[in-house]
Amino acid sequence: MSFISREIPVGNIVIGGRQPLVIQSMTNTDTMNTGATVKQVEELYHHGCQMVRITAPSVKEAENLAVIKKRLIQKGVDIPLIADIHFQPAAAEAAARRVEKVRINPGNYVDKQKGSAKFTQKEYELELEKIHERLLPLINICNRYGTTVRLGINHGSLSQRILYRYGNTVEGMVRSALEFIGIFEAENFQNLTLSLKSSRVPVMIAANRLLVKEMIRRGKHYPLHLGVTEAGAGEPARVKSAAGIGLLLSEGIGDTIRVSLTEDPVREIPFAKRLAGLYPKGTGKHYLSGPGLFAFADDKPLKEKPAPVVVSSHGSKYADFIADNKKRNNTPENGKTVSLIPVKKETDKQVLKFSCSEADGTGFLIRMSVSVAKAAEKSKFAGLWIENEQFDAETSDRLAVEILQALRMRFSKTEYIACPSCGRTRFDIMTHLKKVQNALPDVPNLKIAVMGCIVNGTGEMGDADFGYVGTGPGKITLYKGKYPVLKNIPEKQAVERLVALVKQNFPNDFSG
Repeated sequence: MSFISREIPVGNIVIGGRQPLVIQSMTNTDTMNTGATVKQVEELYHHGCQMVRITAPSVKEAENLAVIKKRLIQKGVDIPLIADIHFQPAAAEAAARRVEKVRINPGNYVDKQKGSAKFTQKEYELELEKIHERLLPLINICNRYGTTVRLGINHGSLSQRILYRYGNTVEGMVRSALEFIGIFEAENFQNLTLSLKSSRVPVMIAANRLLVKEMIRRGKHYPLHLGVTEAGAGEPARVKSAAGIGLLLSEGIGDTIRVSLTEDPVREIPFAKRLAGLYPKGTGKHYLSGPGLFAFADDKPLKEKPAPVVVSSHGSKYADFIADNKKRNNTPENGKTVSLIPVKKETDKQVLKFSCSEADGTGFLIRMSVSVAKAAEKSKFAGLWIENEQFDAETSDRLAVEILQALRMRFSKTEYIACPSCGRTRFDIMTHLKKVQNALPDVPNLKIAVMGCIVNGTGEMGDADFGYVGTGPGKITLYKGKYPVLKNIPEKQAVERLVALVKQNFPNDFSG
């Protein structure tokens, strides 16, 4: 389902159409710290970033974007800037006069929550009229200054009105986008880009596919920004991003991408460039024709382990079973072997085997993440076997575990949902994420959210068991599910208090 969007100018960059993929990132500095922000934008630019988003939570930050822009131009860094707006229409209007693009979130920009959480048809339509009125000044300014708007819809921050009618669903995300498109088009404004993001890879994929389908049906062709939000850090975050972004790119969907990592923003760029290189825009190219098909000779593996199990060539601590191959004497640490039978047709005992010769670790990760994601949509499988002679079994087996978890097919360890941080972040989220990870054991089916602020936090961590959210200088609020249970506790006590909270609910997973 290749989707050719219309071309949209953003400063000296053109997004959409048959233009190459545009790579972007976001600063995590205080926007009022002009020097630090300029330095980070400059660094991103020199690493290959083509657009940079900067938070503007209030008018003063929005106005300072002009100072940042001027300083960058003086340094020879001519890169489009995107103002990230939440809650403040005045900030969006100020930013639209100063930078090339403004990002607004329909769920928390103008659409206010309603106490009763219920809307009659008349109230629903009245809310849309109010939104139109409040957006009109921004639309007029953007028309006057040639500013592009990105409608950024996050799964975790849909409006109360959308939630009432559609729930926290893919359909709700798409409906929110279409409603706002209608408002902008009513004012003859079409310099729009769209993003539908989620921390859950299957939701992100489904939302973008449905949006493309609905746009094609309506004759609309707005460029798409792809990203898996709150992906976290390290290999798990990269697997999530590859599976979500890469799969859509392989289908010809997507015009600009951001790999959101809870790391230094510069570290996002090499991975994003590798993704763009493996799945060039407009080709819809998929590198592997499909997996080899095997089946378990008996039901024993499926009785011992939750499916899908991880099958290995040699075995490692990440594998559930080693394929029985008499030519090899190696056995896994748990000593378990399994007999496999080559098959041509699907079976409920099916094992997918992917063989890859990619010598580059990043390329291996990306290709396998996309290939397994694509195969998983076609049929169910009981086992996953990834093999690459360029890497040891532990590397391949660990990747298999990460991919299954990213696709939410099997949870083998604690899942961390963590925002990439930005100028709104209330603490050093990278350090706190590491502290939390080091303090907690790996617990299957346990989900922990570490969030820098409450803009998208409470929604994106909606299915997390516990949340760790920065709410002010030196202050953390801990959540159990969607509800705060310990508010504004001192930063120094936060990790210890979180561990105690988790231990109360998962006592068997703590030793000593």
